[in-house]
Amino acid sequence: MITAHIDKALLFRSLHSSARPFALANAWDVASARVIEAAGAPAIATTSAGVAWSLGHRDGESLSPDRVVDLIARIVAAVGVPVTADIEGGYGQDAAGVAKTVTRVVEAGAVGINIEDGTRPSSDLRARLTAARAAADRAGVSLFLNARTDTYLFGLGDPATRLENTLERARGYVDAGADGIFVPGVTDPDIIAELASGICVPLNIMAGPGAPDVAELGGLGVARVSLGSGLAQTAYAATRHAAQQLYGTGDYHPLADAIPFPDLNGLFPNPR
Repeated sequence: MITAHIDKALLFRSLHSSARPFALANAWDVASARVIEAAGAPAIATTSAGVAWSLGHRDGESLSPDRVVDLIARIVAAVGVPVTADIEGGYGQDAAGVAKTVTRVVEAGAVGINIEDGTRPSSDLRARLTAARAAADRAGVSLFLNARTDTYLFGLGDPATRLENTLERARGYVDAGADGIFVPGVTDPDIIAELASGICVPLNIMAGPGAPDVAELGGLGVARVSLGSGLAQTAYAATRHAAQQLYGTGDYHPLADAIPFPDLNGLFPNPR
């Protein structure tokens, strides 16, 4: 198993290229992961928000590491492609706690993680990245550390210096062991191009309405494109629409777009 794990980690790492941007549709449970894999995904990413919602919690590190790791292990066991896990700030009070989480995530079979700064000082994420890298190295897996900075997503700091602040954070995160930099909240092509030219590791952008398409992002220098919680939100929107139709007009028209039962059921193995 360790050889297969190492091979998946190397495969996952090789997928990052602006020549052909690596697109990730984020899953939140085993069923969504299987549907995404069947659609042709070369890898599966999780969404912390989608996972939290599916388990009855708000997003924002409200889940215990036990529940997060259990879900990661279930997805890894259900799919054949590499899996990268969104672990928010690392599910630890400090760098040592993050190292323990990362060790468990690697043991669950993941080959990458997303870890974010949020509103924490950038020095905090640098310490967490260093601890995460050391934990992965001890496990013998080339874990892809994708460091997320939320300067644009949360509108942190002075807009006039936000780009330089983001680049400064990115450089520090790379020095601390990050293999990629994730900057959600940016859709402006000029800013994306400046980020790509100023960051020496693969740049990850979160896509959605208003963002350039995957090919256009590749032309700007982006190597990885994620949907974040967008896919989960879309699924829940479809559920809400169908329920509103049922309790409003009494019709079932939204169900016409459902995945046929045999197709969905066929994504899962027969019980042994």
